[in-house]
Amino acid sequence: MKERILKKFEDEIAQLDRELKTELPREIKRARELGDLRENAEYQAAKERQRLVESRISLLQKRVSEIQLMNLDRIPHDKVGFGSTVTLEEDGQTIVYQLVMPEDANVDDGLISTASPIGRALLNKEEGDEALVTTPNGSRRFEVVKLVTIHDEA
Repeated sequence: MKERILKKFEDEIAQLDRELKTELPREIKRARELGDLRENAEYQAAKERQRLVESRISLLQKRVSEIQLMNLDRIPHDKVGFGSTVTLEEDGQTIVYQLVMPEDANVDDGLISTASPIGRALLNKEEGDEALVTTPNGSRRFEVVKLVTIHDEA
């Protein structure tokens, strides 16, 4: 899982780097040719995009270095933690979530962040445990029916 996350970030960094070094300079040059830069919306938009891309690259590089330092051996083998796939039961309904980093979270795909209210409530739970989650929409009670940790998937 660590390698998959690193590859995803490195691919995005490469794509943004290409945009920063080839596409944006071309746009800025073209916008400069249009005349007065103070009132040139295309130039301003290209410069703003350049700042956003530089900022995103910096953030991704920081996350890559953090992930590379992550020691997966410290993640519990029998409790919910980063990378765990958890089958929950709530009011007779079965829900499956995988705990991921905030950047990968997508509730529609069953990917929730370890920093989300549900993710935080599930951390360190075992099969059979209950988790009470306070969300902006009220309280929810989940029972951990099945747990597959990052170690079980590897």
